[in-house]
Amino acid sequence: MDEQYADECRRSLAREQARSLSETNGWEHVDKERVHQDWDLLYKEIAAHLDDSLPGDRHIQDLVRRHFEITCRFYTPTKEAYLGMALLYAEDAPMREFHNSYHPGMVGFLGEAMKVHAEQGAGFSS
Repeated sequence: MDEQYADECRRSLAREQARSLSETNGWEHVDKERVHQDWDLLYKEIAAHLDDSLPGDRHIQDLVRRHFEITCRFYTPTKEAYLGMALLYAEDAPMREFHNSYHPGMVGFLGEAMKVHAEQGAGFSS
């Protein structure tokens, strides 16, 4: 991804999250405890496959589809915002540390898998 498109993705994520937070009173509708439990389980599943899989493998994409579905509990992102989320995981130190606590290669692998999912284009907002 070139830097200009990466910047567009970062801006899309920030804009869409800010709009959603504003419209939903800070994501009041989301069961945040359940979301964190679901992400924890999902990240453990991804970590278990990370060393012997590729980001585009069908079983990995099934897991990333679940990641996208959990994300959609907050709001349905555009493709660019979802890619912005992958960038956030890599560029924000606390997010990177959190995700890599499941596996040292989690952020890079998940980011690549999210890009594959985004290229498939299913389920995104327009």
